[in-house]
Amino acid sequence: MADHEHDHEHHEHDHDGHDHHDHDDHEHDHDHDHDEDEQELEQEARRLLALSRIRQYGDTALRMKARQVDAFDDDLERLVERMTSLMHEASGVGLAATQVGVLRRLFVFVDGEEDRVIVNPVLTKTSEETEVDDEGCLSLRGVLVPVERPTRVTIEGVDAKGEPVSLELEAPPSRVVQHELDHLDGVLIIDRTDDESRRAALAALRPQPVLGAR
Repeated sequence: MADHEHDHEHHEHDHDGHDHHDHDDHEHDHDHDHDEDEQELEQEARRLLALSRIRQYGDTALRMKARQVDAFDDDLERLVERMTSLMHEASGVGLAATQVGVLRRLFVFVDGEEDRVIVNPVLTKTSEETEVDDEGCLSLRGVLVPVERPTRVTIEGVDAKGEPVSLELEAPPSRVVQHELDHLDGVLIIDRTDDESRRAALAALRPQPVLGAR
């Protein structure tokens, strides 16, 4: 008898499951979308917080030339770690020390899947072939301008421990390191773009008037 009763209960279970299956899936999809929305909001909040810790256009540090790094110590390694974290939190692919108010010649950048740092960087070779592409900057929010740069470069320097570094790069990393090296000399993308794009960028960067302000 037990087996017969078991089959009957199993049949009722299947019937109930069929009635609620679509509804459960719908609720699951809704919860999944809600979780994704929350994750996107949290990520955007982290990005904005990171950007608030990066010097923005108008800050004098962005126009100053950085000095050679002489001391390779714990302070330098902590700076590199902080800059790397900020770069990722701000959804960037490169960050120069001057962008965090430190006038030292170093920057971090993403090379494929790897985070890299170059201290006292020097371009030792650039290709004759150039390419124009749009560039943005973590210090110039909302600005995207065309910039012409060599497509291949060789950059040399040292890492955070003072060990020699020599990289042969093609785009996009080659463009990134040229952009970051510019920062160390107080040069911004608006200095390297065409006149029309520069005017549009400066208009976007100009503080907007506040209604009711006198």
